[in-house]
Amino acid sequence: MAWVINQDFDFEGAKVPLPERFPFLDHTPLFDYTDILPNLPELQLPLFVSDSVTYINEMKSPRYIKTHLPWELLPKQIREGTKKPKIIYVARNAKDTCVSYYHHCKILEGYSGSFDNYCKLFLGGSLCFAPFWPHVLNFWKRRDEPNILFLKYEDLKKDLPAVIRKTAAFLGKDLNEEQVDLLAEHLSFARMKSNPAVNYEAAIEINRRFNLTTADGHFMRSGQVGNYKEVMGPELIAEFDRWTQENLAKSELTF
Repeated sequence: MAWVINQDFDFEGAKVPLPERFPFLDHTPLFDYTDILPNLPELQLPLFVSDSVTYINEMKSPRYIKTHLPWELLPKQIREGTKKPKIIYVARNAKDTCVSYYHHCKILEGYSGSFDNYCKLFLGGSLCFAPFWPHVLNFWKRRDEPNILFLKYEDLKKDLPAVIRKTAAFLGKDLNEEQVDLLAEHLSFARMKSNPAVNYEAAIEINRRFNLTTADGHFMRSGQVGNYKEVMGPELIAEFDRWTQENLAKSELTF
């Protein structure tokens, strides 16, 4: 969404794989291919995969950078306010986040444990980028800063055109209704799931081909709010709800 809006609806340019035009800063620190590549000479990795930090350093402005880093691990210049890049933060309710992250870790990171154990890790703050609530709340409390836009996934699903307009205003772009409708269609879950530039099916296929992970699944899985109800039992849901209430007791943030 942000890339298309800021690039003045360059849908042709949007056919370039998302990690190439909107690279994931954390990729190289997360995925170490040092032991794999010598044994798989036919596996050729682009720089945005093999060395995402160098790739981003060499990008020309304007740069679009994806990261899951918490506020405390962002560059010092950002935290101290000497650099003020536009930051769009997207939060999601904890239960759906946990389910989505579980499937992500299975198909892309090789997690082979049970869902129940994964939930324990999530609740205990023992997963990468955890703990969950400090991560969310540290951006929430900065939501009124002019260079930070705090969005909720649930709002994207409830009223995507409204979020598109809000994001465009944040980026300093004026959109007409035709553009909003066009982008809303482009960003629909069905379109995203079938779009090879953003659905990460190529990465999943590489993992399967070279036996880096064995789980079946898709990066774009359900895209629904409340999908956790299909896999979480009443006791687990209640545990997540208590945990959420405890952490949001002093906050105006709701899900």
